[in-house]
Amino acid sequence: MKDKRTFKLQHPQARANAVEAVRAAPEGYVVVVSEASRNLDQNAAQWPILQAFADQLQWPVNGSMVWMSAEEWKDVLSAAFKRETVRVAMGLDGGMVMLGSRTSEFGKKQFSDWLEFLHATAAAREVDLRYREEA
Repeated sequence: MKDKRTFKLQHPQARANAVEAVRAAPEGYVVVVSEASRNLDQNAAQWPILQAFADQLQWPVNGSMVWMSAEEWKDVLSAAFKRETVRVAMGLDGGMVMLGSRTSEFGKKQFSDWLEFLHATAAAREVDLRYREEA
């Protein structure tokens, strides 16, 4: 048996193959059944939206309105997407660190919801997602 096999459970034969692989697995092997992870197209789709926020909207940081990077916007928006239930820890040098806000852990469905949230938030904040098309 191969060390690792992945089965996409889309039809009865795939399910049967997965069951047979479990039956044939050596003692101590592990089985994980999960939602499919996000794909590269989904991942790529978030960055133009985040860049639009970075290019068009200032945000208060340490008491001043500043331009943030797309990566920083991802931190702020992913916290909002999770209803800002992430935790904040004290940094080693006294600053603050936001914990638990990782889009890399999203499955396909949650990542789709994330992209929908980004579009809705952009509309609510009047961030033009087509601004680069006009240039």
